[in-house]
Amino acid sequence: MKLTPRLPALWLADMVAGFSVASILLPEAIAYAAIAHLGIQQAITALLVGLGCYACLGGSPYAIVAPTSSAAALMAAVVLSLRPPDAVTATAFGVALVILTGIGLLAFAKAKLGRLSAFVSRPVLHGFSFALAITIIIKQLPILLGVHVQASNPFHIVIDLATHAGHWSLWSALVGGGALVFLAILKRWPSVPGAFVVLLSGIALSHWVNLADFKVAVVGAVSITPPGLSWPHLATDRWLDLAELACGLLVIIVAESWGSIRSISLSHGNTVEPNRELFALGAANLVSGLLQGMPVGAGFSASTANEQAGATSKWAGAMAAVILLLVVVFGQVWIGEIPEPIVAAAVINALSHAVNPHFLFHLWRLGRDYYLALAAVGAVLAFGVLHGMLAAIGLSLASAIRSFSQAKVSELAGLGHSHDYVDRENHPTAQPHPKLLILRPEEPLFFASVEGVLAEINRQLSLRQDVQILIISLEQSADLDSTAAECLVELANALKQQEKMLLLARVKDPIRELLLELGGRQFHGKLFWSVADAAVVAQKYTVKVFGQVG
Repeated sequence: MKLTPRLPALWLADMVAGFSVASILLPEAIAYAAIAHLGIQQAITALLVGLGCYACLGGSPYAIVAPTSSAAALMAAVVLSLRPPDAVTATAFGVALVILTGIGLLAFAKAKLGRLSAFVSRPVLHGFSFALAITIIIKQLPILLGVHVQASNPFHIVIDLATHAGHWSLWSALVGGGALVFLAILKRWPSVPGAFVVLLSGIALSHWVNLADFKVAVVGAVSITPPGLSWPHLATDRWLDLAELACGLLVIIVAESWGSIRSISLSHGNTVEPNRELFALGAANLVSGLLQGMPVGAGFSASTANEQAGATSKWAGAMAAVILLLVVVFGQVWIGEIPEPIVAAAVINALSHAVNPHFLFHLWRLGRDYYLALAAVGAVLAFGVLHGMLAAIGLSLASAIRSFSQAKVSELAGLGHSHDYVDRENHPTAQPHPKLLILRPEEPLFFASVEGVLAEINRQLSLRQDVQILIISLEQSADLDSTAAECLVELANALKQQEKMLLLARVKDPIRELLLELGGRQFHGKLFWSVADAAVVAQKYTVKVFGQVG
């Protein structure tokens, strides 16, 4: 990270923001370690690595890269799906998964595929996050109530809790419920690090009162040592299984992180380069995995907290890492005294913002994509985090394919005496030219869309028996693949056999070069920069050949 002179006021702002973020990240890391079925050491390692790597390599002044609830839950689901025989093997699976995810992110960055995160639509991502938050919160309820349940499905957990109400620990519920109330009250003062205050209160309570006498569990003895680099020793078939499953974790990290980074940067008028962000995330996950840490990503809650705390640069994240390192070195005994119901309360509080269904109502009012969000929610709740995530990605891809394959073609016509050509459906006063049909495909032409688009063009052409010249505006297409280009050549040949002519307008340079090479003289003098230019040539031709006035 480049060192630059900083004004004292900016240093102070970053120090305050770093302290605020550290106070949030520590209880979250402990909670997310529990979600991932890992030790606190692995969560702390991932936390320090994520903050350090992003401070050195990332581009956003506000992003905080650390363990996230979605990545932790998905990691646990993936590892459990492989049925590890013991805890050591489960840890090895988890570490290998993080390493493979980091390698995949670095490969995506090298291949300049940062924009692929856009293929997970926001409604699907919101639906997945909503259902994931509900799932994690429900899984914290047994810890909060001091009762053990066997079920893992959220519906079954609720049923088990209801049927075993007589086994609830009253004192555990009071400690956890009190922490939740305290956290809700402290939200009125955003500058107060509520999670840190509640954490200290829990440590003080545990120190003064023997909570075991009241059946209130504590985190227990914690031994955090400097991690060493290591590589999991697994069979080749296990590496292949994990490589397949790492794709899901990679997609979730990219979609969640890029959404957080981009939205906060846009609100400040900043620009971020997606492939640089992918590289920073890949490096953080690779190093975290090699040091036996958890997966990390730029979570929205931590990044937003950093922004709201007044961060001015990436130094805020670096300072948060320094503060956390000091806590880990000198405060391990305190961490072990944290009551588990307070950890559960911290998780529930951290995810409370994600269980607001306002996005569903917003999509419902817009009449757009609400079914995608609802399907993502239902998939996660019904099939679990792993299969629900795969279903959510499938929904996004299916929606994208459906959108690209829509054969929507608009007819254009001249608007008055201007050079503007507009959609006739939306502008009834626009007048078409005799013997001339101007069409515009509303989606880019490529192998999956061109057949349907040309079928629609031929259908509209068949409705106008007088048409002698067809103009197609290619303004939606930046380039053509070989399939689309060949289809246009075939269309030109078919029209020529019918003694009709094809002109192409809004033809960009790559398309122009391709068609001239592929079609030979077929397209000479028939490729135009604008619809107006093509229409002028077409009208002159009709006047010359048919004696028609345009």
